Amino acid sequence: MAAKKDTLLNMFVALFVICIVAGGVLGIVFNATKDPIAAAENAKRTAAIKNVLPDFKTLKTVNVKSSMEDAEIPLHLAYDADNNFIGAAVETFTNKGFSGNISLMVGILADGTVKNISVLQHAETPGLGSKMEEETFKGQFNDKNPASFNFSVKKDGGDVDAITAATISSRAFCDAVNRALSTFENNKGGF
Repeated sequence: MAAKKDTLLNMFVALFVICIVAGGVLGIVFNATKDPIAAAENAKRTAAIKNVLPDFKTLKTVNVKSSMEDAEIPLHLAYDADNNFIGAAVETFTNKGFSGNISLMVGILADGTVKNISVLQHAETPGLGSKMEEETFKGQFNDKNPASFNFSVKKDGGDVDAITAATISSRAFCDAVNRALSTFENNKGGF
């Protein structure tokens, strides 16, 4: 009977040592990679801001409350050399995607016109919902103003051609854009 207790004790000790070593290695890897990952995300965000706005001299970032729910959305406010407001790159999102969260950077000019959109993150189905990244879909939002363009899919009475076989992803994309537009409109008096 003593041999069985020894074996059980040895297994627990071995498992404990393995867990401690594995946890230590994971901690080391996490610490070694967190700064490069953060730098890559920052570079992607900066490139998206430059992609969705016209040339600007200075950029000021403010966090504002989303117009559609109790969440904060970053607005990257762009100014020219004379400190005139050009527009804002709105870092928006939706949780209504077919595969969950979709993050976009929407460039909105001072008059409320959408200049351009960059997809920051999504997990939509490759070949279907992922087509939101293609210019044929997201390009239909460019240079459109909410006063004359309904940012909803045509099935919902809007002006946006949905991605074939990916209506849920298309609706989610429109939801994120509408969140950006309404948040911009609600806060534009402050800049």
